[in-house]
Amino acid sequence: MPAAHPDLPLLPRPSNVSSLGGRLTLDRSTTVRALPGAESAAGLLRSLVGPAAGLPLAPSPQGRVVLALDDRLGGLGEEGYGLTVGPQTLLLRAAHPTGLLRGVQTVRQLLPAEALSGGPRGSGSWELPCVEITDVPDRPWRGAMLDVARHFLPIGYLRRYVDLLALHKLNVLHLHLTDDQGWRMPVDAYPRLTSVGARRARSQKGPSGPEGVHFDAVPHEGAYTKAQLRGLVRYAAERGVTVVPEIEMPGHVRAALAAYPALGNNPARELDVWTRWGVCDTVLGVHEEVFAFCRAVLEEVMDVFPSPYIHIGGEECPTTEWESSAAARERAAAEGLADPAALHGWFMGRIGAFLVERGRIPLGWAETGTELPLDFTVMTWRDPSHARAAARRGHQVVAAHHRATYLDYAQSGDPSEPVAQPGAPVTLHTVHGYEPAPAEWAETERARVLGTQAQLWTEYVRTPEEIEYLSYPRLCALADRSWSGGRGDWPGFVERLRHHTARLDALGVPYRPLDAGSLAAPYASPSSGTARPHSSPLPHHRSGEGHAHEHTSPHTP
Repeated sequence: MPAAHPDLPLLPRPSNVSSLGGRLTLDRSTTVRALPGAESAAGLLRSLVGPAAGLPLAPSPQGRVVLALDDRLGGLGEEGYGLTVGPQTLLLRAAHPTGLLRGVQTVRQLLPAEALSGGPRGSGSWELPCVEITDVPDRPWRGAMLDVARHFLPIGYLRRYVDLLALHKLNVLHLHLTDDQGWRMPVDAYPRLTSVGARRARSQKGPSGPEGVHFDAVPHEGAYTKAQLRGLVRYAAERGVTVVPEIEMPGHVRAALAAYPALGNNPARELDVWTRWGVCDTVLGVHEEVFAFCRAVLEEVMDVFPSPYIHIGGEECPTTEWESSAAARERAAAEGLADPAALHGWFMGRIGAFLVERGRIPLGWAETGTELPLDFTVMTWRDPSHARAAARRGHQVVAAHHRATYLDYAQSGDPSEPVAQPGAPVTLHTVHGYEPAPAEWAETERARVLGTQAQLWTEYVRTPEEIEYLSYPRLCALADRSWSGGRGDWPGFVERLRHHTARLDALGVPYRPLDAGSLAAPYASPSSGTARPHSSPLPHHRSGEGHAHEHTSPHTP
């Protein structure tokens, strides 16, 4: 009889695992048979495992590693797969090609960790345990947001970031391309967005303190080419990861206004690309030239990114400029709006409708969960109750509560932790304990929650090494819960993670060590459903700093 749930340190935890006993040996003579439709997954297996493990894994009609599409597994959905490893053969099946890609990552994890990096046996043979696995994700959206606007990251690193996401069966890279401090997406119709908006003269150093704000004297710049971004999209798709672009509007646009002042509420004013963190009070105007700009930008974005979802930000939009602008007040009155503040919802509605006309789904950050048009899929971040409010209203929801998914917070209270967003730490335990759709919700509400994702805002993060230190192992925790669902098994996760760190070592990931600090209990419940007390510092969506006029906000890390 097979042994149920063998002690395999797989991460995320598979739905069902049975041990069959014995071992399968892969060596240089091992070949791969890809049945029709499975060729891309076989190619991924060959590229990920072959060079590192020293295994050619050549294609062959007689291959004993078999990958196949099987319509009979349709009940496993788009990403589910079945894997049987016997003493002589390995059979990976799925109803959809994406499921095969998920299974390839499980095969990688069944190999010894050294096989991921070309260890001392890189030219020899490798053994896998004989097992039977049936695996299905709990939610279809399991992602990570990376902010490349605050600090630009090379395209080569983004490919590595995708590889690490795919290893953990995370399937969305949300790329935050524009903000007050930089514009990274080239737009042919508006070349100054990158010739001017991609460079700032200096950067704020650390959070604001009693002595005010301090700056370095180092210019920061960078922008991608469309060819680079298209290449990233292809690379990610080959690994089953969708790249979702975010172009901020109508706030968080200081870099765009530095390039094109006529898009603002004071066209005669010359602005620089913002050098502070936080939320800037300068926002887009509401005249028709602005909407022509937004449409032109998004047309080019959609040409590069085939993602069904296009993120247009929408959060933390101060309305003081609209309230002070005669043109904005007149526009609000002409549209029958109660006041200039209502221009925000009207603006988002117009842009959202444009995306819907183009066959895309608008995605936006929700301040309350109920303020965006119903065409929008919403990302809720301020409070867990907002995810439920949005689901009740009929939105599809990506739940991303900042106290459980924002990885720019410190990982512990240890004073040796890197500079981080002000606020209590977000511990590994907190991330693993986050339930985006708690069991006590009505089933109709839970069904509208697509999933969750982590956020890493980069005000205080400058290098790939810093990104990976902050991301891991917390991103492992999010991957585990978002795939496996349920209430989780913290002791079991920690045990599997202790083994998984050998894989991270093999891949050169500079993760935070597992110690008393990183394994501590949470500082606050991520699912309490209550807003943070006003006495504690509220993180912005991006940074933990205040507005230009020292307002505070939870969305800007």
